[in-house]
Amino acid sequence: MSTQPRSTRLTYEDYLLFPDDGKRHELIQGDHSMTPAPSTKHQRISRNLVIAMGAFIRQHALGELFDAPCDVILSDEDVVQPDVLFVTSARKGIVTDDNIKGVPDLVVEILSDATRKKDEVTKRKLYERFGVSEYWIVDPELETVKVFRLGHHQYIRTAELSTEAHDTLTTPLLPEFRLPLADLFE
Repeated sequence: MSTQPRSTRLTYEDYLLFPDDGKRHELIQGDHSMTPAPSTKHQRISRNLVIAMGAFIRQHALGELFDAPCDVILSDEDVVQPDVLFVTSARKGIVTDDNIKGVPDLVVEILSDATRKKDEVTKRKLYERFGVSEYWIVDPELETVKVFRLGHHQYIRTAELSTEAHDTLTTPLLPEFRLPLADLFE
């Protein structure tokens, strides 16, 4: 008889059994977390971003844009639902009919009181570890966007943009895309 302890880490197979209850369920290193549905302010920001980016991406045939809920399977024990994610045309093979199986090129998380620490610390480290090229953290309260880009296997904060400074959001992943922060937070 074996005396080795049993692993309590959850997997994607366990994740598929979670209830469809309107909450966001995620696995990070096999640990389950759940957050309530986002606020209307959060949803407005998400909508503004998806409309602006989506039109640009379609017009230039650059890839595919998805918004939550959309499962991103980074590993069997790491399944997340970013607020917004982008996969370039060159990497479209990770997009399946059911989910994203692999690492998106860009991930955006919009902060809330319930997700602030998880988005700024836990998920930033997770996305960095799996090699997400670019990670944006959108703060609705401060009306700022922190931009992290992967360099030598770690994130470098390349910008902290604000409405107060009349900044415009850009990314090398979407050449010529420009979104004034005032439009994002309107």
